[in-house]
Amino acid sequence: MKIGQSDYSASISQSNAANAAKTERNANASGTANAAATQTARSPSVAVTVSTLARGLEKASRAGADIDTQKVASVKASIEDGSYVVNAEAIADKLLSNAQEMLTRTKS
Repeated sequence: MKIGQSDYSASISQSNAANAAKTERNANASGTANAAATQTARSPSVAVTVSTLARGLEKASRAGADIDTQKVASVKASIEDGSYVVNAEAIADKLLSNAQEMLTRTKS
């Protein structure tokens, strides 16, 4: 072999052999994973309980959320028909005012 030339046929055959071995390993691993998933599906589940305090907090957060369904429907319709326009200036103003409010609360 001369300097500057490479033997591509040897590197290609080595690469093909490595890919074939990798594919075989992946097939074996996926078979093992499928067997493990089947075994997990048959195993008994663990019971999870939620405290009454957590349930009360969830209900309180839902009760305080007033959703204007008509506005949601109109925004959804305008997004679907492509007429919705984002007001970047209003978003930036709100972000800045929220950040300022948070900073003043942390300083107090």
